[in-house]
Order: sequence, then C-alpha cells, then structure tokens
Amino acid sequence: MNRTLVNAMAAALVASMGLAACVSMTSGGGLPVSSLRGSDAATADQAPTVREQIGKRPGLQQTITRTFVGQPPLIPHATENFDEVTLTDNQCLECHGVQNHEKKKAPRISDSHLVSATGQKLADTDARRHACQLCHVPQFDAPPLVDNAFVGAQPRK
Repeated sequence: MNRTLVNAMAAALVASMGLAACVSMTSGGGLPVSSLRGSDAATADQAPTVREQIGKRPGLQQTITRTFVGQPPLIPHATENFDEVTLTDNQCLECHGVQNHEKKKAPRISDSHLVSATGQKLADTDARRHACQLCHVPQFDAPPLVDNAFVGAQPRK
C-alpha cells in the first residue's frame, strides 16, 4: 500500500479512538458536558438590548481620535437611516466620495480606496472598498462586554 495512504489511515484510527475515549469519559463519570446557554438548549435566546448610535445627523459631531496607527476612522454620526450598501449604491460616498466631499464639508475617502488590487490608480472607489462598515464602524452607547485595559496611542500635542 502507498505509504501516504497508510499514514492517513493510521491518523484516522488514532483520531477515532480519541473521540471514543472522550465520549465514554463524559458519559461514564468523567467531566460533565454542559451547554453555554443552560440546561435547556431548546429555550429561545433572549434578544439583546437595542442600543442607540452615538451622534445624530452627519456633520454635527467631532471626529473621533484614532487610538492606533493604521486604525480606520470611526464613524462619529448615526447610520441607522442610511440605505443598505448595494453593488450600485453606497450612501456614504454621497458625502465622503471624491466628487462631493468639498461641497458636503465631509472628510474625503483615503487615496488607498482609489487603488485597484493590481496597484492601478482609479478615478473612483475600488470595488474592494465599497462596503464601508467592514472597517469603519459607528459608535454605540453600550457598556464594554469585557474589562479592557487598552490604552491607545496618545495624540500629538
């Protein structure tokens, strides 16, 4: 038999024996296995509390200081009433795009958003940068989920 096939079969046998040992251990007095949601897994999850976005209309808030080099700018205004980003429409670019940012008095998208995957300079936003909220996030009035001692870069004076 092919040596690679023999090794693969041996690895599968060892893995199945390990799985069998785990199953027998939990059912026969070993460590108990329990669900993170409690004893009744059929119980519906409790809906999370709906939080309000910080900021209201665009243009009324101060920009948020970045806490590390390379951090995408945070969205300081609400985006709840914005239309969904589609392949043909992105409401963010109506204010932040190359054509309108001066007229709207909004920060312009970065030059990095105008470069194709092959390094070609483009006149408009590259399709890879079309879904803004993959990197740029709105802010919510919510307590942190876990304790955090992170201290970002201090702004230059």
